[in-house]
Amino acid sequence: MAKSCLLYYITDRSAFPGDESDRQRRLLEKIGEATLAGVDYIQLREKDLSARDLESLGREAVSIVNQLKTANPKLETSLLINSRTDIALAVKADGVHLRSDDLSPEEIRNIWHPGAGARPRETSPQAPIIGVSCHSPTEVAQAAAHGANFVVFAPVFEKQAAPVARVAGLNLLQEACRVGIPVLALGGIALSNAPSCLDRGAAGIAAIRLFQENWIPEVVRILCRS
Repeated sequence: MAKSCLLYYITDRSAFPGDESDRQRRLLEKIGEATLAGVDYIQLREKDLSARDLESLGREAVSIVNQLKTANPKLETSLLINSRTDIALAVKADGVHLRSDDLSPEEIRNIWHPGAGARPRETSPQAPIIGVSCHSPTEVAQAAAHGANFVVFAPVFEKQAAPVARVAGLNLLQEACRVGIPVLALGGIALSNAPSCLDRGAAGIAAIRLFQENWIPEVVRILCRS
């Protein structure tokens, strides 16, 4: 596989055992592990949390990533907040991940950096990284036209633990990858089937369980080896 394979860890603290405190602690440890392993993007996707709790967790996650990157400038992990642009700005995240029916990337950039005459946001990074969830080549094209940095295309494969009625499959993934924007494959991705996604043109792999249930440095080594 190409060494340029992009990797995207999507978080789900509910998969960890223990009480809420234990789950958040384990999640933050995994975020640190992913950053040290060279994962390109991490999406904080704890949608069940209140805004206050998500902001608190987001601040801790951003702090961990930034501390590790300060200690080792070669690390380039970017942390995104799922959908909540207001919280991403508040915690100084690197960007946001949007649903296909969410605000457009253009609108997010206007919120992130208001136009001329508006007071600049001192808390915001220079330019937000914006990922978009897509389920068809048409949605991928729309995301590209509106200025997304990359898209996540799903579900490519059926998940054994949570089968879906309709999967996109490799042929539709290949069609989506022709649009001209980095496309990351998501949905039932395992080390055994990831190569077929990259062979069809995917720029990388996005996953929850693949990262959370395994030692991330080993996952990165296997996915990015030549």
